[in-house]
Amino acid sequence: MRPEAAGTLGWDIGGAHVKACRVVNGELVDAVQWPCPLWEGLDRLDGVLAQARARWPHMQRARHAVTMTGEMADFFADRADGVRRIAERMALQPGIGLDFWAGEHGFVALADVAAQWEAIASANWLATAELAARRAGRGLLVDIGSTTTDLIPLRDGRPAALGRSDAQRLMSGELVYQGVARTPLCALARHIDFQGRPHNVMNELFATTADVYRLLGELDAAHDQHPAADHGAKDAPATRRRLARMVGRDAAEAVDADWLDFARAWRAEQLNEIGRNLDRVIAAAALPRGAPLVAAGCGAFLAEKLAAARGRPCLFFASQVARLAPQALPGVARLAQVCAPALAVALLLERGAR
Repeated sequence: MRPEAAGTLGWDIGGAHVKACRVVNGELVDAVQWPCPLWEGLDRLDGVLAQARARWPHMQRARHAVTMTGEMADFFADRADGVRRIAERMALQPGIGLDFWAGEHGFVALADVAAQWEAIASANWLATAELAARRAGRGLLVDIGSTTTDLIPLRDGRPAALGRSDAQRLMSGELVYQGVARTPLCALARHIDFQGRPHNVMNELFATTADVYRLLGELDAAHDQHPAADHGAKDAPATRRRLARMVGRDAAEAVDADWLDFARAWRAEQLNEIGRNLDRVIAAAALPRGAPLVAAGCGAFLAEKLAAARGRPCLFFASQVARLAPQALPGVARLAQVCAPALAVALLLERGAR
C-alpha cells in the first residue's frame, strides 16, 4: 500500500493562537486552531507543535509554509527578534522543506529570515488577500479574528492595500485592533446605554467581546479558547455577571432580556468602529458599489452584517479558495474560514509563489 501523501502544512503563528491547515494537491484535508499565549514564552509554541505531531504523524514528510504575527508578543525584545526566534523554533520541526512567507518577496528559506524579517513580520493578511483577490477580482477582504480586523482592498486581481506594516495599516484604517473574542470591552466605548440610560464605562478588564457574542449566540464555542476575563465559567449567568460589571452593576439587577439588549449595544459599538474604518478604506480604494466583501475569520458573522448594511454582496473566503479533499475531516470548511492565512500560505506554496 502506498503511504498517504503528506502534502503541505500551512502555519499562521499568532500571539494568541496557532492556526494550521493541511493541503494535499491543492485540496484541503484538515484545519485546526490551537490557543497559544506566546507572550508567556516559546514553550507554548512547543506545546502546540507537539499536538500537531500527534495529529499529523506524517508531518515529517510534509512541506511547511509559515506566516506569523506572533513577533509582536512582548516576550520578544523587538519584532526582528520575534521573527528570528519563531522561525528558528519552527525549523526544529520535522519536514522536507520549510518556507517563510515574505509577502511581495514570496517565500524565503530559514537562512534568509534575518535579512527579510520586515517582509515576514505580520504578513499573514497579505497571503489571505492574495488568494482572495485572485478569486474575487475586486472587493474588500474583511478578516475579523479574535483580536484584530484586517480590511484589505482587492483590485484587478491583486491586493491594493495602502499600508504594508502594522503601523502603516493602523494609520490607513486597514488594521483595526478589535476582534470578537479577546478585545476588552472598555476598548470599544467610553459611554454606553443600559436600560435606556447612558452610563460611563468602567475601564477595567471585567469583560471581553467573547462575552458579548457568547451571550448573543454568535461566537462558535470552538473559537472561544482563552479564559474569561475573571477566569470564571462561560455559561450565561457568568457571562451576564461580567457584562454587568462594565457599568458597575450586578446581573441580578436586571432581567435576561436587558442583558441581551446590553450585549447588542456593545455589538453596535464594535460594528460602528469597524464600519467607520471599512468605509474609509473603500473610499480610499475607490471600490465600486457592487464590489463584494470577502469574509474570513471567526468574526465573519459581523462581516455579513457590515455587507448587508451597505447593500454589498458577501462572499466567504473558504468557499472561494478551498477545494475540499474527499478525505477531509468533518467541519474543516468552517475551520478554514478561521484559519484563512494558514490555508493561504499552504496553497500559495503548492502553487509555486516564489
